[in-house]
Amino acid sequence: MPKISQNNDFQTVLTTFEMTPGTCQDLLEALTDAYDSFISKQPGFIAAGLHVNDAQTRIASYSQWRKREDFQAMLRTKEMRSRNRKIAELCKSFEPVMYEVAYSFN
Repeated sequence: MPKISQNNDFQTVLTTFEMTPGTCQDLLEALTDAYDSFISKQPGFIAAGLHVNDAQTRIASYSQWRKREDFQAMLRTKEMRSRNRKIAELCKSFEPVMYEVAYSFN
């Protein structure tokens, strides 16, 4: 389970996917499979969560990595490049962005 805290020593990646309601479930299944069978097994992976908006036009992924290089190495693998091509076919756009937690409210 992702932990949101400004007192951490890991990297957070937020990725937003834009799609039509007709492809939302297909994209969610592709992302779930990617996390279950590949991403979660990569060095440096800590945790992740997937969020779907009520209109089913956006999915947000929140993932945490030990360090930036771990996330980048996962993206460069042949497996993930292949998966990302298929994911790109299911959505209008997607953009992973690395963040640091500036503040969290409890």
